[in-house]
Amino acid sequence: MRIGDAAAAAGTTPRALRFYEQRGLLPPPVRSASGQREYESQTVVRVRVIRALLALGLTVDDIASRSHRLDLLAEDPPRSCASDEGSGPDTFTPVVERRLAALDAEIARLTRLRAALARHTGMPPGPDLPR
Repeated sequence: MRIGDAAAAAGTTPRALRFYEQRGLLPPPVRSASGQREYESQTVVRVRVIRALLALGLTVDDIASRSHRLDLLAEDPPRSCASDEGSGPDTFTPVVERRLAALDAEIARLTRLRAALARHTGMPPGPDLPR
């Protein structure tokens, strides 16, 4: 299928498909005789996986670092991206752990910021926050 059809089927844009290809999330597609990209249905499934991981807060760089494991998540049913050893350096586990740590740090920063702002305005600090 052509890029517009593949993008529509995956719920994204042709520009996003080209971007994912540039960043190594998608393998280069086969080209038609006229040079147009031709995508297989498996690419659409892979793009849906990429979009789901992005929606969970992973970055393009996070996903690119483990792009060789994306097809495991694209299987039906999806297989674990963990290695046989569990949480090795080649799995998504270290990537997810780093992203969770970054989210925890940002939540803590925002919580402190909210509490400081509330103190200056005399408003309650918020749920589960010390006064």
